[in-house]
Amino acid sequence: MSRVQMLTVGEDDGDQRLDRWFKRNFPLISQGKIEKMCRKGDIRVNGGRVKGSTRLEVGQQVRIPPLPDVEAPPPPKRTRVTDADAKFIRNCVIYRDEHVIALNKPPGLPVQGGSGQGDRHVDALSEALIFDADEKPRLVHRLDRDTSGVLLLARTRMAAKALTAAMRHRETRKIYWAIVAGVPTPFLGEIRYGLIKAGGHGKGGEGEKMIAVHPRDVDDTPGAKRAHTLYATLYRVASRASWVALEPITGRTHQLRAHMAEIGHPIVGDGKYGGSGQENKGDGWGAQLGGMISKKLHLHARMMRFQHPETRKIITVTAELPDHMAHSWETFGWTEDLAADDPFETLQ
Repeated sequence: MSRVQMLTVGEDDGDQRLDRWFKRNFPLISQGKIEKMCRKGDIRVNGGRVKGSTRLEVGQQVRIPPLPDVEAPPPPKRTRVTDADAKFIRNCVIYRDEHVIALNKPPGLPVQGGSGQGDRHVDALSEALIFDADEKPRLVHRLDRDTSGVLLLARTRMAAKALTAAMRHRETRKIYWAIVAGVPTPFLGEIRYGLIKAGGHGKGGEGEKMIAVHPRDVDDTPGAKRAHTLYATLYRVASRASWVALEPITGRTHQLRAHMAEIGHPIVGDGKYGGSGQENKGDGWGAQLGGMISKKLHLHARMMRFQHPETRKIITVTAELPDHMAHSWETFGWTEDLAADDPFETLQ
């Protein structure tokens, strides 16, 4: 049994939950034990009672009560990445320095494991992205499995903290490209429908689907969250389909897909939000254009702009289109240089 300790929150540990800070310093103590010590008042910060969710600040004093001697668990099993997968994920790197890695994530590759996702995902494959660092890079945001494009990872804990905070405070910019059914009008606008998770479960993924809520009803709808998307219609194919740029101001689950479907212009290839029950303003029903156009989701995280966590310089990372979208662009006679660098300049 150890003695009472008083530890000071260091420069690298501020703005962090108490329970996570505790686990980093005392990894053998369970989450349940931490919560119990908080309830009893055994763990205190600057002399006051706290919860596991309390966020720490640099310089605070944390009281650590006597801790039991716990046998060390075996070291965590590291994911083994095959040579082929290591080459695959390294070929996705489009930006890298000592603090940050950016990938052009291929469509169909999950960002993390989960129900039905299997063991092949970015988080597991990132073991092959350690390079000269001490540990694998950390995810700081997500993309849907079938969405391609810029995905940012932090190579240090401090970089992860800074980038996560920047995204939470909406200090980064993300611009997506998509092909949608029909032609959104006005050509430049915004969508402010709130979003709420659908009830129920099932093989169709109903439990993961988001339902749009009119802005006036969001505050009176339990579980609904406000969501805000900018869109710009760049080019069109008659009234059948359009190339649009999308900028999510908030970061809700499936936000871009649900928002575009709600205004009647589902993203091409979106089986969840552009099915046969979703009318669009183009030809036919659903979000399939037919012919030579791929049935895969046409949604791509084209650009991300962020302040570098160490140098504080503004970094812009751009990702090339995946093969199925590049083929659609070629079919419609579009080239990537036709798009303005910032189609939302007038809305900023």
